[in-house]
Formats: sequence, C-alpha cells, structure tokens
Amino acid sequence: MTKMPALFIGHGSPMNALESNVYSRAWRKLGQTLPRPRALLVISAHWFIGVTAVTAMKRPRTIHDFQGFPPRLFAVDYPAPGLPELAQEVAEVVKPHRVDLDHDQWGLDHGAWSVLAHLYPAADIPVVQLSINARKPLAYHLELGAALSALRENGVMIVSSGNVVHNLRLLDWSSPEGGSDWAHRFDDAVATLMTDRPGAVLAATEHADFPVAVPTPDHFIPLLYTAGLAAAEGVCAEALVRGYAMDSLSMSCYGVGMNGIAREQAVR
Repeated sequence: MTKMPALFIGHGSPMNALESNVYSRAWRKLGQTLPRPRALLVISAHWFIGVTAVTAMKRPRTIHDFQGFPPRLFAVDYPAPGLPELAQEVAEVVKPHRVDLDHDQWGLDHGAWSVLAHLYPAADIPVVQLSINARKPLAYHLELGAALSALRENGVMIVSSGNVVHNLRLLDWSSPEGGSDWAHRFDDAVATLMTDRPGAVLAATEHADFPVAVPTPDHFIPLLYTAGLAAAEGVCAEALVRGYAMDSLSMSCYGVGMNGIAREQAVR
C-alpha cells in the first residue's frame, strides 16, 4: 500500500466548515489531489484532556464544541465511520506509552470535521481521533508523533489540526485575512523550522513572540505531531498554505511525504 502523506492544517474559525474563503478553497483543492487512505487519524486541538486516548467506536458522533455561532453550524453532521481496529493499532504502535480506548465519550470535534468536510466531503473514509494529553510536556508529543509515523505505511493518513498562532483574546473580526506583526514573526520562525529542521521545532518556544502567539498550548501541540513524524523519517515538511486571520490566528498548513502532491498550492 502506498505510504500516506501527513498534514498539519491551521483550521481557524469553525465557520470555515461552511464558508468559501481562501483557506477553505485551498483545503478543498488539496483534498482533490490527495490519495484515498484506508483511514484518517486526526489529532485535534479541541480534544485536550488529561490522558492520551483514541476513539474506538464504530460510529463517532459529530461534536459541536463551541457556542455563539449560527444554527446552521450546529446542524453540520460529518457521519464518517470509525475504525475500532485502527484504535487498537494506535495503542500498539506507541508502546510503551499508554493509550486508552474511548468507546463512548468523544467523537469528532470541529477541529476534525471543519477540515475533513473539505478534504473528504463524502465522509466515507473511517476516522479515528487521538486526544492531546494536557499533562504531558511538549517533547512527549513530538515523540508520539514519531511513533505514529509507522501507521502511514499501512494506509493511514495522519491529519493534525490546530493553529501555529492562536490568541483568541486579540482577535480583530474586522480583519478577516490580517495578521499582526508579532503573528508574522512567530509564524515565519516556525515555518523556517518546519521546512528545514522539524526536529528542532521546540526552539520556537524560546522565540520572543511565543507567549503572545501561544498563550495556551492546545492549538500549537498538533503541529508537534507533524514535526515529530517528519523528524523521525529524516525529512522536512512542506509549506502548503501560509496566511492569517483576524490578526491573531495563523492559517499555515504543512505536508510531509507529499511526493509532488499539491505543489501548485499558493503560499501566501
């Protein structure tokens, strides 16, 4: 089976699931060029809990983990099947790290379905979601990403979903594609690391703009899974999309093992 690529998608607002904008169109175009995997393993910023767990149900529910958005967003359903056997594979491949199997608590949150609705809109590919263990140091997530890389040899596409820059307190809704100077500086520094030395991505935590760009780690950590698997394979990530939203979000997306896929994507 062809080795699957891995992605990091800067997902931004949940409304990107419904809206046609520069980012949602880029995701849809990317999806049209991607191979069809056996299954998708998604690491979303929005399942940030005190353990490492993986969904193991046959029919994961669509979770609307937000408030204050239009009713039509709450009506979105992404009815992809689960794949319990992949959950078991995840638990095995990362040993000695422990991964709990979640049979009925979670599902697919908007960090997963707002992106997958464009990459694979038919929702006919099985999806398993991995939690982010909030109790673990950043290096743990790099290490776990490296271990998960082996799944790509067995038809599993690993999709991480977060934002390199994510500061909700500084959002400017009047600037839909704007980025503050500090957001540009930090995002550019991370881009240099991802495309040259992904194994050194934690050097970004020493950047002067890290505290304002990453006030909480939940949206930054998914990037570490992509960096970890790239470093484990001795390759670098490719920048697929670069851009900003509402001054304090970066919408950067990266790919690993793309093999020429989506090279036509404009880097903004």
